[in-house]
Amino acid sequence: MTNRLADTLSPYLRAHADNPVDWYPWGEEAFDEARRRDVPLLISIGYSTCHWCHVMARESFADPATAALINEGFVAVKVDREEHPQVDAAYMAAASAFTQNLGWPLTVFATPRGRTFYAGTYWPPEARPPMPAFRDVLAAVREAWTLRRTQAEESADAVTDALARAAESVPSDLPDVVQIATAAEVIAAREDRQFGGFGGAPKFPVATTLRFLQHPLVRESAPEAAEAGARALAAMATSDLRDADGGFFRYATGRDWTVPHYERMLTDNAQLLDIARDGGDERTVRGIASFLTRVLQREGGGFGAAQDSESTIDGARSEGGYYHRPMAERAALEPPAVDGKVITGWNGLAIGALARAGAAFGERAWIDAAAAAADHVLRINRDADGTLVRTSLEGRASAAVATAADLGLLADGLFTLALATGEVEWAITARGILDRALGGSAGDDPLLSAQGIATSPDQTDGDLPSDAAAVASAALTAWWLGAGDRYREAAVSTVSALATRSLEQPFAHGTLLRVAAGLAVPPRQLVVVTGAVDSALALAGRGADAEVVAVVTPDQARAFADAGFELFEGKDASTDRAYDCRAFVCRLPVSDPTAVSVAR
Repeated sequence: MTNRLADTLSPYLRAHADNPVDWYPWGEEAFDEARRRDVPLLISIGYSTCHWCHVMARESFADPATAALINEGFVAVKVDREEHPQVDAAYMAAASAFTQNLGWPLTVFATPRGRTFYAGTYWPPEARPPMPAFRDVLAAVREAWTLRRTQAEESADAVTDALARAAESVPSDLPDVVQIATAAEVIAAREDRQFGGFGGAPKFPVATTLRFLQHPLVRESAPEAAEAGARALAAMATSDLRDADGGFFRYATGRDWTVPHYERMLTDNAQLLDIARDGGDERTVRGIASFLTRVLQREGGGFGAAQDSESTIDGARSEGGYYHRPMAERAALEPPAVDGKVITGWNGLAIGALARAGAAFGERAWIDAAAAAADHVLRINRDADGTLVRTSLEGRASAAVATAADLGLLADGLFTLALATGEVEWAITARGILDRALGGSAGDDPLLSAQGIATSPDQTDGDLPSDAAAVASAALTAWWLGAGDRYREAAVSTVSALATRSLEQPFAHGTLLRVAAGLAVPPRQLVVVTGAVDSALALAGRGADAEVVAVVTPDQARAFADAGFELFEGKDASTDRAYDCRAFVCRLPVSDPTAVSVAR
């Protein structure tokens, strides 16, 4: 049979288009059909480079007998978590009430209102104790719905209500330096002193946490925690988690960073690029930048979401086989496919990371790659009204709404691109996007909202910053650039609302704590005004440790000031000058490169 997935914009959904399962994409049609038939929804969530998603697809969703059980007893919905992150987050939170073994594929059984009454992840076609066979799960769930429906619906409503209450936050005071340092020390206490990183197997890069541990406040007030972060980067960079071509895999199944899960995500690599740059690891920086621009960047400029773990070798599908081969042998092999979805926020991460690295290492090609991605997202990832959407594929925009994180991450990336290029238009665009996010125009998933299901059950970081933290981070950057105190106030409001939770669970709130640290200490803002971007003064400025490093011509400085970025007011000298400021209070300008302090 041919189901409804063939014409979708998700490579993950398209891969299931020929299944005998009567799949629906995420949308009102599936809910209407479940209500009409009075049967539960089977919601299967995954992504195109997920190995176990491929396995379950081959074992169960391609099997006619299993498909018949699904079609007879359920309305089946296939969801790409990268296209619909709010749907994934909502159902992942609900699934935690039924299993602690969370991951993808995520398999959710829900009432026709979309409320979860049972959930799990991968189930095999035959029982493998303690895992039951998937067909036995289907039979048991159908029996429960038929014979104990009232109990199932009450359980689903209880889970939904509990998650809605958990999403409520109580404002508190802004965390101070001591509290932030203590949070960093709590994280460091989880360090694996033998192999580096945090926790046991499986072991993830936890990039948002590492970024927090690199903050100057942590380096100054909790140096041992900062060193734990540095050791984690060093361990990963010299381990099997890092491929020979410089890109990082998703995670390692071994505590010692061995046996990687071989998909390579844009999110991980973009954030690890920033971490390596802050850590002074030029070799790792260059490897990641090469991977991003050579492998993930698509025709047209946007960055694809990920590279698959599987490829075809000698006529058979192989998980990781391509990456096991020496680099010299790979040219003769078909490389693993790249998921070409251009996701708005993920591209924002890459734009910012490449722009910062390009400026720091004098690599104009990286900055150009960031600009090409920015141009692509701003042109293509829009609906008919011009509103930014979540993703696009091959030049076609998806109908999926852009999340608050999408807007915050893109705005932050564009602010950074403006600093790297000296072109104020990027900053003006970033400010407009940020204003929409702060104004609440980032859309919640309309179907979840209609069913009364919380679209953001919590504000913890996952493999990238949470919605709240991403917007707060962009607001802090806008304030640093002199866009106005209202942006600082917005960041303060968000951090205060989530302060208690972030201090209690610091490992899950790395981005928010990094914003809190940025609010707790005066920012260093370095503006170098020069007629030559490669002047000795410009090079000295780019090597400085500061929240803002801007190298601009006099005309560019005036353009920033005219556009309302007050940091640049009065900094349009006709001769080379460097202005070293702390929270907008600037020292006397200098023209001697040796007078520009690299350290704070």
